[in-house]
Amino acid sequence: MASHDVPIGATQVSLAQLNERSREIFRQIVESYLATGEPIGSRNISRLITTPLSPASVRNVMADLEQLGLVYAPHTSAGRLPTELGLRFFVDALMEIGDLSEDDRRGIEAKMAASGKSLEAVLNEASGMLSGLTHSAGVVLTAKSNVRLKHIEFVRLEPERSLVVLVAEDGQVENRILNVPAGLPTSALTEASNFLNAHARGRTLAEAKAELERAIEPGKAALDRLVQRVVEAGLASWSGGEGENRKLLVRGHANLLGDLKALEDLERIRLLFDDLETKRGVIDLLGRAELADGARIFIGSENKLFSLSGSSTIAAPYHDSEGRIIGVIGVIGPTRLNYARVIPMVDYTAKMVSRLIAG
Repeated sequence: MASHDVPIGATQVSLAQLNERSREIFRQIVESYLATGEPIGSRNISRLITTPLSPASVRNVMADLEQLGLVYAPHTSAGRLPTELGLRFFVDALMEIGDLSEDDRRGIEAKMAASGKSLEAVLNEASGMLSGLTHSAGVVLTAKSNVRLKHIEFVRLEPERSLVVLVAEDGQVENRILNVPAGLPTSALTEASNFLNAHARGRTLAEAKAELERAIEPGKAALDRLVQRVVEAGLASWSGGEGENRKLLVRGHANLLGDLKALEDLERIRLLFDDLETKRGVIDLLGRAELADGARIFIGSENKLFSLSGSSTIAAPYHDSEGRIIGVIGVIGPTRLNYARVIPMVDYTAKMVSRLIAG
């Protein structure tokens, strides 16, 4: 089976190993699976292909494809389904990715333009729209540091511990525990809050950090030494870890329930929901898509996060006005996603998000 994160084009089967007849039969097996989720047998394939072949000849080719690891027979069925390796091979080597229709483009642009200007509104609209268009879950990974601050407050919990409360302009509230110097008067916490609000309000965390570091250089601010220590401790706690600075939005879970064929599908979706609940792995996975120029595709166990639920992820990065990658948007769905349609849709939506943010 493919490794956890197979780069595009790295499947272990080359196109040269398949003659025209094998390619056509393999394409029928995959396209039937993507359309119905069901295995397809040699009799049906022999009716569908352009080359006249008997069911027995088709079965021989299917056996060859099985030996290459591209297809398998589920249970005792005479039909075949593509393996994850087969899907990856199809996506990389055989699939023709169409461009979006003019109607699709206009629809995406109209929905996005109506979302309002805040980053949160744009991302919510984009993920909800992708979820609806692809009948999957729409996902967005964004950096918390892009959120603009509205208010900051220190609240004493214990003699040497305080709570710092960050309120963002979009209504998000985040609390961090902070160690403070012993014997710090309450007035120093109030003064620190006032100083931070004066310099950080309306700025992103990154901008606020830069501004505050300038403001508390020696001689720049007549700050009491204790107040300065509280402010600096607040700055240190905000820098956080890579994971902490990420926020995950998931829209359209219910879409994943609309196409269940059997109890095993229900179990697969339950496992996927568990994966989405943990969030940590989803953040790591989407983080890997930041390294791509366009849409990145993860199929089944190529990403260990969804190996149990057999799900696929298609994600593309979006940028700020200076061209810096600030997040990832995409979809999570069954491995039988309509890749040829979903890939350009995710790619175009990411470009539209970038354009609106740069606006």
